[in-house]
Amino acid sequence: MIPAYVYWLALAILFGIAEAATLGLTSIWFAAGALSAMLVAIFHGPVLLQIAVFAAVSGVALWLWLTRGWGQKRFNENRQPTNADRILGQQGYVLEDIDNQKAVGTVKVDGKVWTARSVGDQAIPAGSAVTIRSIEGVKVYVTPAE
Repeated sequence: MIPAYVYWLALAILFGIAEAATLGLTSIWFAAGALSAMLVAIFHGPVLLQIAVFAAVSGVALWLWLTRGWGQKRFNENRQPTNADRILGQQGYVLEDIDNQKAVGTVKVDGKVWTARSVGDQAIPAGSAVTIRSIEGVKVYVTPAE
């Protein structure tokens, strides 16, 4: 007779393969549930408890993923800006011509030098005043100051 945990392990592996094949976060929740049920089976829990643990863990994992966006909005509304975020909207000046086609350009803002690209692919000459519009990694995206 094959132990119950072997069936749960096989089910977890199948859900894992399905997840790897789809890459859409469609079955990872059930793999987690199957692994949890496998643990219950290893400790000789009854089959009904194994099924209940599978359903509960799968359901909770899926529910947490579905409500993740709501939680991020709710709990990040009091988020303090980082030092980098504080330069958004500030004025800076171009140290090296900004040319997106040549992937060159630097600006100085708030006493720090940043790699820069222009919003809209327009070239901006050195010495120009610019407004910081966004930050992606270590690059700032700027527009000419008004």
